[in-house]
Amino acid sequence: MAQPAIQTDFRTRLQEWLPKLVLSPSVAAVMVFVYGFIAFTVYLSFSKSKMLPNYDLIGLTNYTKLWGLSAWWTAIGNLAIFATLYIVICTVIGLTLAILLDQKIRGEGMLRPIYLYPMALSFIVTGTAWKWIMDPGIGIENTMHLWGWESFEFNWIKDRNMAIYTVVIAAVWQTSGFVMSMFLAGLRGIDNEILKAAQIDGASNWALYRRIVIPLLRPAFLSAFVILAHLAVKSYDLIIALTGGGPGRATELPATFMYSYTFTRNSMGIGAASAVIMLMTIAAIMTPYLYAELKEKKA
Repeated sequence: MAQPAIQTDFRTRLQEWLPKLVLSPSVAAVMVFVYGFIAFTVYLSFSKSKMLPNYDLIGLTNYTKLWGLSAWWTAIGNLAIFATLYIVICTVIGLTLAILLDQKIRGEGMLRPIYLYPMALSFIVTGTAWKWIMDPGIGIENTMHLWGWESFEFNWIKDRNMAIYTVVIAAVWQTSGFVMSMFLAGLRGIDNEILKAAQIDGASNWALYRRIVIPLLRPAFLSAFVILAHLAVKSYDLIIALTGGGPGRATELPATFMYSYTFTRNSMGIGAASAVIMLMTIAAIMTPYLYAELKEKKA
């Protein structure tokens, strides 16, 4: 009688501990290679680190120097332009496409993958492709000239004042389909009985979407904002592939600033400080979202 009880107890403990044992290497790797390196970067931001790490602490000196650099303010200004246009345009296009697809149009099953395909590409591929498209020598401008439109000009990628908008175009092209899928999922989750009741009461299509559908998509809007803002803050590979941060500093963002100061300008402390500022920005974006999700689950 005692042996079956021991076996049962052993199986119960094994079922309890086996998932923990399987997940423990992944948890340990995340703790070391994610949170450990984050802590190390924070430490370096308070140190004398130049070309190599230096563990002598100097307080907030690196942060003071960082906010005194014109290049950093340029990167912040470029980020403000890029993030604002990127989030707004992706949201508008994504919502519009989702509403159109929600009309049960013919060929929806074929259109959805077409819109989502760009998100399957890496930002390096997107940046390289759009660099070819926008290059005046081989891209749209050259094609128009070959077709006989000699006066056509599209040299934004070479123009300091317009180059940042080429980054917006490429980023919107890649991400708007993904945003569409989020809104489409939200639209398909709305109870049709609510919509039918509003239509019976005489609500027009415009009033239906403005007063019922769009307010019900608030979680989708919040999710889209968090994802797009996160992608905007950490944008690096798209910039490097498309413009390299140029011409001049016209398309430099905090991520490219951080890389250049850490690895090419021998200012690791300042680069680490900029990385910490980026981390704090992303945390400021994520915290309200996580709080809203937690509050909704409790409700």
